[in-house]
Formats: sequence, C-alpha cells, structure tokens
Amino acid sequence: MSASAVRFADRLDKVETSAIRELFKLLGKPGIISFAGGFPDVALVDVDGIRAATLAALEQEPAGALQYGATEGYTPLREQLSSFMQSKGAPVAADQLIVTTGSQQALDLLGKTLISPGDKVIVEGPTFLATIQCFRLYGAELVSAPVDGDGVDVDHLEQLIVEHRPKFVYLIPTFGNPSGATLTLERRKRVLEIAAKHQTLIVEDDPYGDLWFDAPPPPSLLALSEQVPGSRDCLVHCGSLSKTLSAGLRLGWMIAPPELLAKAVMCKQFSDANSSTFAQATAAQYLKSGRMKANLEKARAVYAERARALCEGLRAELGDAIEFVAPQGGLFVWARLTGARGQVADGNEFSRRAIEQGVAFVPGAPFYCEQPDPATLRLSFATSDVEKIREGVSRLARALHAA
Repeated sequence: MSASAVRFADRLDKVETSAIRELFKLLGKPGIISFAGGFPDVALVDVDGIRAATLAALEQEPAGALQYGATEGYTPLREQLSSFMQSKGAPVAADQLIVTTGSQQALDLLGKTLISPGDKVIVEGPTFLATIQCFRLYGAELVSAPVDGDGVDVDHLEQLIVEHRPKFVYLIPTFGNPSGATLTLERRKRVLEIAAKHQTLIVEDDPYGDLWFDAPPPPSLLALSEQVPGSRDCLVHCGSLSKTLSAGLRLGWMIAPPELLAKAVMCKQFSDANSSTFAQATAAQYLKSGRMKANLEKARAVYAERARALCEGLRAELGDAIEFVAPQGGLFVWARLTGARGQVADGNEFSRRAIEQGVAFVPGAPFYCEQPDPATLRLSFATSDVEKIREGVSRLARALHAA
C-alpha cells in the first residue's frame, strides 16, 4: 500500500508528537547532563527485593503469574493496593479499584469512557503533557485553570466549572508534573466542596505523592472525601507504582465510582485484556514483603538531597534571572525566566543555548493547553547525582550568558 493510500483518523489531527520525546533525540551528545526526563532513578530500584518477589510469584502461584488474568486485575495485587491506600487514610476495598498498565492507561480509559468530541475538560495550567495529548485525541476541548505555588487556584477553578460545565476536572494535587506544586489542605477541601456543590467529576492523579522530602503532604483528595459529604461519588483517583517500585513493571490503578469503573473495565478488555499478570504477581509479592517502606525512605532522602542541590545552585548561579518555588517532594522544579538585566527570557531559546553547553531541560510552553507561558521550563533532578547537578547548573549559567 502506498503512503497516499493510508487514510488516518481525523482525531490524529488534534495531537502532535511529545515535545519531550522529540527532545530526547538531541540527547545523544557525549557528556550531556539531562534535567529533561521525568524518569525515576533506576539506581534506586530495589532489585534484590523485586528478584525475590519474582521468585516467590513463580514458586507460590505460577499459574496465576503466567496465565491470562481478570481484566480488573490480579486479586492479590488489588488486595495489596487496597491495604496500601488504607495505610494513607483512604478506605478502599479491593473491588473498588482496577489495575491498569501504568497510570497512563487510566487516563486513556477516562478518555474512552467519558469524552465525546467537543466536551470540555478542565486541566491545570501547566499540566502533564501526555494528559493534554490523550484527552485531545478523544476530541476534548481543554480549558486551563491557573496554578501557583500552592496548587490550582480554586476560586478561578470554580468560575471555570460554572462557565464551562466540564465533563471532568483533571488535577495533580501533590508534587505536580510539571509544576512541582502541592495543593494546600484548605484548597483540597475547597476542591471537594466545589465538586459536591456542582456535581463535577474530579480526577486526582497521584503518581508522586509518596515521594515527599521533609514531611508528608496533606491527605489525598480521596482520603479527605470522607470529611466532605457527597464528594466521594465525584472522585476518580489514579495511582502508580512506576515512581516508587519500578517503571518497567508498568503498573498503576484507578479508583472510581462503580458505574465508571465498570465502563473502564469494558474498554480495557478491548485494549489489552489484562495488564501483565506476571508483573502484577511480582508487585503483589513485593508489597506483601513489606520492603516498600524502607525503599521509599531511601528514595525520599536521595531525591530531597538532589532537589536541594538544584535549587541552591539555581539561586547561586542564575540569581534573579530565574524564579521558582522549591518543591516539597516529587521529581521536578518548575521555573520561569525573568529576563532580568536583558538576559534570555524565552524557554525555547534558553534550551537551545543549554544543549550547546551540554545540558538539557524541557521548555515549559508545551505543558499548557492554552495561553502558554514561553518563559517557563521544567527541570528534573531525579536521575543526576549532586555532583552532576552542580555541573549542570554551571552549564545553565554559561548558557544564560551565551549569545
């Protein structure tokens, strides 16, 4: 078949290749230091624990690990995830969640089950780039709710809900990607009150909530919903093991009202029948082993040290040319070029200069569904040690002054 005979779906006109994935093509330069990716550090993966969990899965229930499984998920893993959520103050029964192939699949299932072409969906500005792409693929008209250092502006959010009557609102309340922001306890309660008042579905995406530094974040919206009558029925919660256990296992989960969960299961049947039972059995054994707590403590300490090194370096070497709020957890620093003293104020231009100096980051404009701020940028400290971070910041400073 010739290329001219291939007729693509109209919905592909609404999306384009990820700016981050395209940037990765430029990172083959020897010696480059990357603040670009959103990956966890594979050196922090508990390889010994996963190896033991794999063997336990094969020895104790090989048929369950090596055969097709239920679309809803492998029962022992759903039970472990239920216990995990309960330990964080969110009472969730095993049959109230489904296992997904990463939390990314949960977003895709939401698109399939909820979005018709032309439907309004409110997202944060900025928000996770793949969310913008996913929801637009299903024909959503995205509306941006502004974010500050304390998370989404809830007063503005309510105004947008009243004006647009969206199908749902998508939020990353804890250590957001890319914003790094954490929604305050007061704002979380307001979000729940707004959801109940306007009967608006809220999607809480929480892949980073366990990666706090000095103190735990406020409880999740799901946990707090017990305090706000009527809000639980307006909530979807998406979780992930990618940032805390292993990205390679590709496991996440979704908690939702029963009718939505049933539709999501139906659509997942069409997509992949079930997430890898082998990966699920391994994850179930790992969570059962109790090793997650110690490994999370290790990861938190490492990421906290790297975040401090990045923030201190940016302040010392770039000074008033850049502004940001230091994150309380997660993997990202969200910054904005000020243009002070006539220095570069465009993220794309700064990125070009930075790559020439041997350091990479992601310009911030693609993280907005509308009215992008070209002066913004996202820096990830996750995969570079402190020494590399300091050298990377020095290279950023050289790029700042390069012509």
